[in-house]
Amino acid sequence: MKVVFVASEGVPYSKTGGLADVVGALPKALAALGHKLEVILPRYRMTKPGPRVPHSQSLTLPLGSGFKFASVQDGGRANNVQADLVDCPEYFDREGLYQQKGDDYPDNAHRFAAFSMAALEFLKRDATPPDIIHCHDWQTALVPIYLRNLYQEDGYFRNTSVVFTIHNLGYQGLFPPHLLPQISLHAGLFTIDGLEYYGMVNLLKGGIIFSDFVTTVSRKYAEEIQTPEFGCGLEGVLHSRADRLQGIVNGVDYEPWDPATDKLIAANYTPANLTGKETCKKVLLEKMGVQSPVLRRPVMGIVSRFASQKGFDLIASIAEHLAALDLYVVALGTGEPAHEELFRTMAAKYPEKFLVRIAYDNTLAHQIEAGGDMFLMPSRYEPCGLNQIYSLKYGTVPIVRATGGLDDTIENFDGKSGTGFKFRDYTPHALLAAISAALEVYAVPKIWQRLMQNGMKKDFSWASSAQTYARIYQTLQDPRTRSSTEVRRSGDVPNRGGF
Repeated sequence: MKVVFVASEGVPYSKTGGLADVVGALPKALAALGHKLEVILPRYRMTKPGPRVPHSQSLTLPLGSGFKFASVQDGGRANNVQADLVDCPEYFDREGLYQQKGDDYPDNAHRFAAFSMAALEFLKRDATPPDIIHCHDWQTALVPIYLRNLYQEDGYFRNTSVVFTIHNLGYQGLFPPHLLPQISLHAGLFTIDGLEYYGMVNLLKGGIIFSDFVTTVSRKYAEEIQTPEFGCGLEGVLHSRADRLQGIVNGVDYEPWDPATDKLIAANYTPANLTGKETCKKVLLEKMGVQSPVLRRPVMGIVSRFASQKGFDLIASIAEHLAALDLYVVALGTGEPAHEELFRTMAAKYPEKFLVRIAYDNTLAHQIEAGGDMFLMPSRYEPCGLNQIYSLKYGTVPIVRATGGLDDTIENFDGKSGTGFKFRDYTPHALLAAISAALEVYAVPKIWQRLMQNGMKKDFSWASSAQTYARIYQTLQDPRTRSSTEVRRSGDVPNRGGF
């Protein structure tokens, strides 16, 4: 099948979070199964320019009452995946991908409307239409919205199906109603069964409604988002699509994340020979400013966006308790000012216990995974999470809240089997109890080593998840599935009741 990913970020071209890792790795795994893969991304200022694709030097985009113009650059081909970069300097030649100094760009809707339309116009210049367009998060939700409205009568996309993946339901693309004509959409879409959401236009909702299949990034998260607690107001819409909604746990690309071969860490090691991990621990602590590291003392690592979603309000509640324990806390990240300030304050107050770097630093992230003994992820909700999976590979035992992908990927340790420590109640007491349980096991080296090796032997590579996606693609290409899809597309506004 010809499969085209349309996304707002993807490694190695652009990145703010886990979405970029998925867009960088999943197409490779699908190409390895024999499918033809292409990825379309914006060309941001951070993205190295490439040569212009000859047949796409001028894409005319009718947006609102005027026109915007874009071109496409060749991002290169690697691992049988072709990358194409939509070049529109007016919208994407900026310092950040979505924000500047912590604030969303006010024209984000127009930016990603232009990108979505440019992607579709670029695809039309190929002799062969895609079988599948796979979109990701609200920034590309306009692709299925446009296809089922502006392009509905265009025979080129007649047999093209759209898969839409929700990476984080908390980000929905909310804009005022007067936006619709500015991005070439009819005001008739502003209904409860269309894009209306509490008086606002909700682009993510449109992506859910107008796509042929919806996925999210773990089995547990697919269940959670159909409930009021985790549904962010869209639980009813998602429940109505339950027959076309599936959670597929993200894989990881072990090529850069393997302690046996990682070039960014102080020493390599394997489950059979863990000697190098102690070297990594010593070097990490020295790098973070510890004069005489106490290697018997456990290191608890944190690599994260400093956001309330990630459980940092819980960490704030137990920070003084952590300082009183015999452990090091090594934290790396940036995010909400209050949480950044928490770590600055704790580092100043306990410089030998709280070792903090307020930054994005990929090398240090690898070194924390390798040099840590435990890895803390007490998320309020977590669609999938990648760091707990990296931690397993590095023998750095995860301590996580049992939510979303954290619950799917971590098995509670019972003394013999299991890979980490989980807690369910979102309370400081429950978090502290999980940390205490981990410290008790850490005090028994033979059992701790068994726990480390349990995790290191787990395989969360993309191969299995890619096969699941490929089965969904194939189902959508089945004539019987296509027939039911065509019936659904025939109305002006979709029914939330599904197919």
